[in-house]
Parts: sequence; structure tokens; C-alpha cells
Amino acid sequence: MKVLIFGAGQLARMMYLAGAPLGIEVSAVDVGARIVVDPVSKMPLSITLDEAMLEADAISVEFEHIPEDLLDQARKTGKLLPGMEAILTGADRVREKRLLERLAVPNCGHRIVDDVAQLDEVVDALGEKLILKASRDGYDGYGQWRLTCREDLPALKQELAGLDLQAVPLVVEQMSLFDREVSLVGIRSKQGELKFYPLAENLHHQGQLHVSIAPAPACSAALTAQAQDIFTRLSEGLGYVGVLAVEFFQVGEQLLVNEIAPRVHNSGHWSMQGADTCQFENHLRAVCGLPLGDTKAAAASAMVNIIGYDKLNLELLKISGCHLHLYGKSVRAKRKMGHINLVGDNYARLGRTMLELADYLPDEHFPHLRTEGQKLQSF
Repeated sequence: MKVLIFGAGQLARMMYLAGAPLGIEVSAVDVGARIVVDPVSKMPLSITLDEAMLEADAISVEFEHIPEDLLDQARKTGKLLPGMEAILTGADRVREKRLLERLAVPNCGHRIVDDVAQLDEVVDALGEKLILKASRDGYDGYGQWRLTCREDLPALKQELAGLDLQAVPLVVEQMSLFDREVSLVGIRSKQGELKFYPLAENLHHQGQLHVSIAPAPACSAALTAQAQDIFTRLSEGLGYVGVLAVEFFQVGEQLLVNEIAPRVHNSGHWSMQGADTCQFENHLRAVCGLPLGDTKAAAASAMVNIIGYDKLNLELLKISGCHLHLYGKSVRAKRKMGHINLVGDNYARLGRTMLELADYLPDEHFPHLRTEGQKLQSF
């Protein structure tokens, strides 16, 4: 079977590696140059994009921000999974909020703003502690602004004055006083079968995910059921096929959807060593119409992102339960260079492994590693 992935980054690479044992041939599309490339080497392949779409058994994506005309071309083949609506919704916060409202899915109080003059009214309605997000092309903390007191509103309005909010509106949300951030990665098959990985707890720094712990500690059955119910409503509402990630704010025992990602997701990377079938293989199984794999956690797991850093001491590979995944990228600030998966028999063992790893890595680039390792030892 052949699967064509729009996008040629690390997620396409990991799908390629997951598909090889199943005999699934994965190729990738550099959507900027509009050429088909090898997902690992990034070298152009001797096939046109039109030919690759014709030959593919399924077409999917590794990120949401695909030119709409390309998505429409793929849609017309009848092979695009998940569908165009889901991908466009993941790329546009306004579409996303409208989907959540249509399906009565809890999320943060918000307003859509297409003129800075509306911000005074928004502060009146939602309060003075707000986060403002560009509705498109914002990720990893980019395209976001914060307001913490009304006195700062004039300066914020001046900063935003140069933006074309008619073209790219803002989604303005109440800052949620959440207890933690968690995510649910699940899969829906062509037949509507659903499988769920356990909830993961996510730790961010400067707008980027740094560490995921799965299964999320101190997670009640009721919380898991709530997350799975929301996933079910979203995936069925979109007629979804493939892996879908839903990010939540946890407030007490309530979950508020922060955002959705219609693809394999950074917070599911732990599944490469920590689950029977990883998210990358399960996505390929789903879009190819194959039976879904087991999603149970085989161990307590952590995923540690390597961000803007390439001076790894490879002696860390001596650590039991430590697995390194490098993406072959040149280093730059805030760039995801790879990740490290850790597994342990229980949370205490996982915590000790995280502390072992922290001795090889600088706290400056891995700010949650040591503190989270210490915390896990109490479970």
C-alpha cells in the first residue's frame, strides 16, 4: 500500500519508519516547493505530485497548514483522510471554536475579534486577564499576546494595530486558572471504531511542549471518560478517520478543550516505546483500512522534547529505558531537534530515570526534567 503525506517534517519521517514493517510505502510532499520527497533523506523522488496522488492508496497530512488548493486537489481524489473539513478546522481557531460550539464541547470563554476597537467590549465581557491568539498560522507560542490588566490595553491595541484582523481575526480567550494541561490521542477507523491512548500530562515552557507523561498521573476514571466522550463527539462530528489529538485544560474534574490537532501529535510520541502500537502505525492502519492496534500503555512513559539544542552527550544512551529519536535538523532557537522517550515499570522508576537523564542535559534547555522527575518519585 502507498500513503502520501502532505508535509515533509519529522512526523512524516516517523510515519515512514512505522509503515515500513507493514509494507506500507510512505512518501512526503514538500508543500512549499510542491514536490514529492523521501521522508527521511528529503531528496526529491522521480514522480510528480499528480502522479503520486494517483498512485496513492491514501493521502494524509502531518500538519494543518496546507495550501487550500492542494487540499482540494487531494479531496477530489476521494483519498484524503482525515477529510478537508477536519484539516481546515485544525488550521483555523475560528473554525475550531465554531465546531466546539456546534457540538456543545466545553472550552474557554472567548470572543472573535476582527477590529482592535472591539477589545474594550471584550474586556468588559470576559475580564482583563486574556490571551489573544491569531486564528491562523500561530503555533509553539507564536501569534499570541497576553493582557493581564486593563491599564495595558492601549499599548496592546497599538501593538495589534498593524495586523489585518479582517483577513486573520483574533480569538480572545479568558485565561483559564487550570490545574494542568492534558491531551488525549485517539484513532477512528473507516468503520467508525474508536481506540484511545491514555491521557497524557503535558508540561510547557515559553509556549512549547517540553515534557509529556503518560498515563497522566492521578487521573480518575471519570476524567478519562469525559475526555473520551469529547473525542467521540468531535471525531464523529467531523466524520474523522485517523489519529486525532485533543488538548485540554483540566480545571478540577472538568476538561476544557484548548485546541484540536487533526494528525499525529507531539504529546503522543511516548507511544513509540510506551504502547503496544504507536500513534504513527495506528494512523497508517486507520487511513489504509487496516485493523487498529492496541493502545494500552505498556509502561509509565515520558517524552522529552529536544528544542534548540544539539550538544547531546550520547552517553545518555546507557540509561535503562532511554530511547533517543533525532530528526536530522540543523539547530536554531525553538526548533524541535528530536525527542527522548523514557519508560519505567512505575512512576517512581520513571522519575528516577528522568533524574538520571537530567544529569546529562542542561536545565536551561530542559527546564521541567529534574522537577518532574522528583515529583514522579512520590507516586
